[in-house]
Amino acid sequence: MAISEIEQNFIDEVSLDLPWSLVETFATMPRWRPEDVNRSADVLVAKLRAAGIPVDVHQPEIYLSVPYSASVSAGGVTYRAKPPSSSLSVPGGRTGKLVTLSANPKALRSYNRDIKTLFGGSISSIEEVRQIVGGNIVVMQGFGNPALTSLIEEWGGIGLIAVNPGIDIHWGTCTTIWGSPDLADMGRKPKIPVVAVNNPDGQKLMALAKTGGEATIRTDLVEGWFPQTIPVVTIPGAVEPEKFVLVHGHYDSWEVGVGDNATGDATLMELARVFWTKRADLRRSVKLAWWPGHSTGRYAGSTWFTDAFAMDLDRNCVAQINCDSPGCRWATSYHDTRAFSESAHIATDAIRDIVPNAVVNTQRPPQAGDYSFNNIGLPSFFMLSSTMPDELRHEKHYYDVSGCGANIAWHTENDTLEIADRDILLTDMKIYLLSTLRVANAEILPFDWTATCDEFLATIAAYQLASQGLADLSACRVATEALKASLAKLEGAEMAKRNSVLFELSRILVPVNYTREPRFRHDPAYTVPKLPTLAVAAELPDVADGHMRRVAQMDLLRGTNRFLAAIDQARRLVETAL
Repeated sequence: MAISEIEQNFIDEVSLDLPWSLVETFATMPRWRPEDVNRSADVLVAKLRAAGIPVDVHQPEIYLSVPYSASVSAGGVTYRAKPPSSSLSVPGGRTGKLVTLSANPKALRSYNRDIKTLFGGSISSIEEVRQIVGGNIVVMQGFGNPALTSLIEEWGGIGLIAVNPGIDIHWGTCTTIWGSPDLADMGRKPKIPVVAVNNPDGQKLMALAKTGGEATIRTDLVEGWFPQTIPVVTIPGAVEPEKFVLVHGHYDSWEVGVGDNATGDATLMELARVFWTKRADLRRSVKLAWWPGHSTGRYAGSTWFTDAFAMDLDRNCVAQINCDSPGCRWATSYHDTRAFSESAHIATDAIRDIVPNAVVNTQRPPQAGDYSFNNIGLPSFFMLSSTMPDELRHEKHYYDVSGCGANIAWHTENDTLEIADRDILLTDMKIYLLSTLRVANAEILPFDWTATCDEFLATIAAYQLASQGLADLSACRVATEALKASLAKLEGAEMAKRNSVLFELSRILVPVNYTREPRFRHDPAYTVPKLPTLAVAAELPDVADGHMRRVAQMDLLRGTNRFLAAIDQARRLVETAL
């Protein structure tokens, strides 16, 4: 779509002066220890206030796991290692026999817990993998992510050594708990030590495992509740100030974390400056928030905000936009853009209007980033930002990582100032600004729920086919088609009623597509399939045991009821405006 005159006025205001000064400052400030995180927040707040931008400063206590050191001793050699956040701290060491597993690297990156997806045909059953893993330390290729860690623990493993793909060791996290834990979460707190080693050392350890060797894992972490600073800027809209768009990103990092996420922090700061300067031309409000606890708290900062301001978010937030790793070197492609179906066109149009001829491919966001708002039901787009073209990444022999524009400096000491690119950052800031502005200023909220219905119908058809006749999802298809037909009539509704319906639909349709837990609770940090309460339909052919198949079918019946109730509620909501 064409850029309007008002939009161009906003875009023309974007400058690198303020944001680049933050990038350069953060490039000298490690931001993973709690005290260092708070000091960097002071820098953020000072720069905002010096620019004349009012900022609210919250300081909640959030639960963090702060890693310090780790090692692996085996065969008379001590190997350097890093413990992911939330690994069990065993400074005295844990010793066990080494065993290996071979998994699909792409599945490990997706935080998938499905045994078939993880291991393909190399593991035939959970019983087989338990016999391999039980009582032993597993050493395997990949990253020590939450899904894998939880599975190794369930299968009786006493430790995990993740062999990273390159010569560097990447920090990460290994807990499935999303944010600070509550009573229901505590049972999922990791009970085994986890470490990451580089590929050359990992190859030696895997070779040792094949000869029946042992290893001792040592980890040193500090866990507890820490006061952490959350700066929030609110730019009031001139027409509907109570409604707002939330744009956010994390400012804690590993070491100085320039590409992940100083560039994102700088983007948020420049958006705050431009929106504040031109606030008279905003229809709805814009909130910009900087989170701690992303790396060491598994999104504890954004989760605290979701919990503390749940009612305001539920009643007034029209969309959330995540800002992570924009403006990184060589990141000129948008082929891996994340967006919900109803919001995908917003992201796509903004990118193409700023970068003509850009190839844009939007995909479903994973259960990652600071997407701490799915259970409330906020339409969403963006997570990671621009990225390196695949051809260039392959030319550089870079493996897949989850940030820094595909630079393998991600989550290492090498994520320094050279990872940022001024020109690409300027482009990405304009994309974020334009897409945010189009949600804030649209007379009719720009969410395409027909596209969401199309996604639902495709998902239902795929699950029906995969069930091999063991499930009947026809009622789900009929209900979704009825909702889609009702939506087609909504364009003729009066504007206020139409906006009210478009807003309320998200509170129904986002949770049913992205969550298993009830609203205002947080799902675990591993992959949630599309329409998760129906997903068991695709698994029925793999359930050979008669009793367990009946159990799975009961699960599907209840999940079908949840889906049908949600779709019926959505259709009745639409019809109130017709």
